[in-house]
Formats: sequence, structure tokens, C-alpha cells
Amino acid sequence: MLTSSDAQLLRTELCGLVLKTPLVLLSGCVGFGQEYTRVAGFSNADAGMLVLKGTTLEPRLGNPLHRLAETPAGMLNAIGLQNPGARAVVRDILPRLDLSETLFVANVSGATIEEYVEVTRIFDDSPVAAIELNISCPNVKAGGVQFGNDPDMSARVVAACRAATGKPLITKLSPNQTDIAENARRCVEAGTDAFAAINTVQGMAVDLDRRQPVLGNRQGGLSGPAIKPIALLKVRQVYEVAAPHGVPIIGQGGVNSAQDALEFLLAGASAVGVGTALFYDPLICSAINAGIAQYLRSQSLDNVRELVGQMSW
Repeated sequence: MLTSSDAQLLRTELCGLVLKTPLVLLSGCVGFGQEYTRVAGFSNADAGMLVLKGTTLEPRLGNPLHRLAETPAGMLNAIGLQNPGARAVVRDILPRLDLSETLFVANVSGATIEEYVEVTRIFDDSPVAAIELNISCPNVKAGGVQFGNDPDMSARVVAACRAATGKPLITKLSPNQTDIAENARRCVEAGTDAFAAINTVQGMAVDLDRRQPVLGNRQGGLSGPAIKPIALLKVRQVYEVAAPHGVPIIGQGGVNSAQDALEFLLAGASAVGVGTALFYDPLICSAINAGIAQYLRSQSLDNVRELVGQMSW
């Protein structure tokens, strides 16, 4: 539970939404908002925002096993967007959530632009506060090329979904592309309200006994402390493009301490995502919030917003 003084320091805003703290619980790491409710002491209220599991139009079973693999300073995952479908999420899951705890955000995925638009429309007619576009999904009409690795495709998805909802749109950017700043620029022009940077980095693990990839999908997304330096640079590159237009960033990738969170804020993030760290410490957000507040006091700052982008560059 935040003290009243900490609450004042940590309260922030993101594309018109008021966040109790600058922390965001990342998609895929907290299920549909109830993943850690059985853990004593865990509270969604320690985060200013919670992003629900990636959701498609129709139900998906996900990838074959194995889906997770621990790596040095990180984790590979290839879940494959297992989910019950957007209509089931809105009908069966959202009504069970305590919407007073934090802001809940839908994560929209699709194999075509038309699917992105339809899922966006479904969540537009729901109590979620915002919609995150996971544009790292493959475009089946373009031979499996990922939307998020092509600025033209990224902009088309954002523009189409912008026309389908009045809720804030957060575009989740892939690090697996040539020029993330150019992609961000195109997404700003297409109407995104915010960015989440970054998504996981592509990677693989090998089983020596079987002489095969560990993951059933062969490759997966690397998250955790191993990708933090990559994420910090990408956040700054996106910030240089987004800041002049007032488009904020959720910085994410390897955050497991207050120092990590503060680095992302200084690099240009307005909020900071916590994901893989929750797997080994579900209560970590409380400690991160306390550390951020302590740093703000030590610097005689009145609010966390005063740190955003204040790194010399």
C-alpha cells in the first residue's frame, strides 16, 4: 500500500489517463488480471496500469510444448497467443475484474489488418481504459512478414484501428527491425497515442541431448535483464521522434529494480513496464515504487514526471 506522500510522488499520466504509479504490468505476464491474486500481499493497485494477455478474434490453443525456457539473465517464451477469443474476454473475464484497482488495457493481436480492426471494435465496447496493439504478429497476407518490422504495415494497422476506436491506442514496437525510430514516426502520423517499447527480442535455445531447439516453436521471444540495454537505447530513439508530438512511451525490457525503472524514465519513458521479474518475485512492484519515491525525495523532486527524458543526450 502506497503512503500518501509516495502516492503524490508517483502519480502520473499517460495519453490522458491518470496512473496511480508509473509501473505497468505487462501483457502475458499477469494473464487476464488474476494471475497472482492467490499470492499473499500481491495487489494490482501497485501498478498504474495492467495490460491483459494478447487476444485474437477467435480462440487460440497456442504453440506446442515447450513454451518457456530459462536463459542466462532472461527467459524465452513462445506461448503462441493462447487465449479464449476477444468476445469471451469481454463477456466472461472483464466483469470479474476489480476495475477500481488499476487501469486495465486490452492487448490486440491479429493475422490481418481486418482482424486487428474487429478485435479493436470489440474492446472499444468494453470497460478497458486503452488498447495496446501488438504489431509483432505476422501478416498472413504478406507471407508471414511481421507487421511491426515494416513501417508501412505498422502505420496501416494503427490507422485502421484508430478509425475503429475512441480509446487511447498504445502501439507496441518490435526491436527486431532495422529502424525503430522511422517506424515510430510513421505510427505517430497514423494516430497512435502512445508507444510500448520494446517487445521481446527473437532468440533460441538448444537441447543438446535431443539436438533440437528447446521450444516447440523453435524460436521465441527473449525477455528479462539480458535485453535491458537494448530496450533503453530503443526507448531513447523512439523518444526523440515521439516527444515533439507529445506521444508518451511505456519503457520495458528487463526491469527488476527501482534503478532499472529510473533509467527508463530518464531515457524518455513516461511509464515503466514490469514483466519477467514478476515470475520470480510477484511482489516486486511494491519495492520498485518505494525505490522510485526515495530517489525522487533525494533529488528534491515533486513528481515522477520531472524525470522523463532528462538524461543528457
